[in-house]
Amino acid sequence: MTLRTLVPCLGLMLVASAPAQEVPPAHTQGSPLFGGIPPELAQALADGGVAIERDRSPQSQLAAHRRLAAELAALKPQRPGVVDAYVLSVALDSDPVFSREAREAGSVLARRYDAAGRSLTLAGPDGRGGAPLAMGSPIAIETALAGIAELMDRREDVLVLYTTSHGAALGIVYNDGDQGFGAISPTRLWSVLAQLGIGNRLLMVSACYSGVFVPMLQSDTTAILTASSADRSSFGCQADNDWTFFGDALVNHALRKRQPLAAAAEQAQREIAGWEKRGKLDPSRPQVAIGAGATRWLAALEARAPASLGTPVGRPAVSLLDE
Repeated sequence: MTLRTLVPCLGLMLVASAPAQEVPPAHTQGSPLFGGIPPELAQALADGGVAIERDRSPQSQLAAHRRLAAELAALKPQRPGVVDAYVLSVALDSDPVFSREAREAGSVLARRYDAAGRSLTLAGPDGRGGAPLAMGSPIAIETALAGIAELMDRREDVLVLYTTSHGAALGIVYNDGDQGFGAISPTRLWSVLAQLGIGNRLLMVSACYSGVFVPMLQSDTTAILTASSADRSSFGCQADNDWTFFGDALVNHALRKRQPLAAAAEQAQREIAGWEKRGKLDPSRPQVAIGAGATRWLAALEARAPASLGTPVGRPAVSLLDE
């Protein structure tokens, strides 16, 4: 097992350089939000949903805006009397493992929760020729959530949000090469969802320290699953991988089966614990909190779930332990 195998999903990792048309932009510069400012200021910026964009051409920004607008315009409205799910899957870092994970997670979750036409994935290039998508960023997430809130019946419908990136104690990190920097804290995500009136929500956060989201985001009508506890790293986020440990165990395996979310979460926890024990890694301790009210809309969605969502795809995250 190489040293690279043991690197946890912390923020601001490097990927090897390659032609821009083939792989996502590499991280070659540190984020201005980490290391150079007091922690309390960094937290305040994350609580405000800070994002720094630099050296982007006006043409590229217009193209990104048009792409997101087109994808939002294609979403179907809710069906009266039906508990509809709106799936938003987001990669917030240009390391391509996150784009690959977000793309497949969006597909699996849309099929599991009957969200065809009501699913949106925000992710940069996956390094393997995947279709261009609207990029993931704090602003893009909030714009997408606002668009979804306008379409859904917030009394009966459900937001299914999957985010994947590197993490920090202040929240989940946004880092698009050397051009985009930011972070989303639990306070910011809670504030945005509250302003939009989205109370029925399944939140899945794949990142180190992602357990920080549980205390503030949990509620009677919320189900939240995170890749780690608030003080632990998670694993598998090497740039050349297809899945993180969390995404592979939860989405690629457990959620492909027709079983309740709680059972799927337990299966994923066991699988991740086994992988970490095999690799002699510090346990990440994924967190699960499912409100009593959430079990009602989960039952409605899971009753329509297909019997099977196929077999796992991509390189297994645990294969890193064999290198």
